[in-house]
Amino acid sequence: MGKSGFPVSARTIFLIRHGQAGTRDDYDRLSPLGQEQARRLAQFFLREGIRFDRWIAGGLRRQQETAAVVREAFQKAGAATPECEIDPRWSEFDLDEVYAGIAPQIAAHDEEFRARHEEMLARMRSGDGAIHRQWTPADTQVVRAWIEQRYPFEGESWDAFIGRVEEALRDAARGGARSTAVFTSATPAAIAVASLFGSRAPLPIMRMAGAALNANFTILDVRDGVPALACFNAVPHLDEPRLRTFR
Repeated sequence: MGKSGFPVSARTIFLIRHGQAGTRDDYDRLSPLGQEQARRLAQFFLREGIRFDRWIAGGLRRQQETAAVVREAFQKAGAATPECEIDPRWSEFDLDEVYAGIAPQIAAHDEEFRARHEEMLARMRSGDGAIHRQWTPADTQVVRAWIEQRYPFEGESWDAFIGRVEEALRDAARGGARSTAVFTSATPAAIAVASLFGSRAPLPIMRMAGAALNANFTILDVRDGVPALACFNAVPHLDEPRLRTFR
């Protein structure tokens, strides 16, 4: 156990969400606040004596930048930091691709959606900073249509997305590392947790993803290659309200 009671002695996998990302039109990078969240996370791990002998990051820039900030802090503290493996199976689904493929199809017959979407784009063009940190009704409608396969779409399906994350989790659990850090995103972490209970149901997965704070960690306790949930969406390192964000 660490000082705070988090389990670190058994074989564990830490699923770590990236820090706050960039603006909606340049999302795949850490914002300055996201970098601070990652530094706070690293400092917490170091204080708690939490170390990792395997490091994995998804294929996205914001995931890899979060890993890099944490690794730099570990290295400065003299903690062992093996090379970080890049595994795109831990990447988030591509919301831009989903939007490009599905939003025009919805807009073609749904005037209310078209109005919502155009309002969102207008707010972005106007420099409204709040829109960059919000999950809008248009976002929800597009993602729900993608999950339910209501329209033709040539990109990754919801089922394929779930399958790759489940496969990545199985591989991480079967690895020989005592403690593994996986730098990922909200929905892959939620899929991994749901899979522990034999569920692929979209509603609980998306609700868990929606509750996931930036730079949170979820701990899985691995016994005989089988992961079990030890804690979810932990943020003891984010001790100020301004640090607790969701995008």
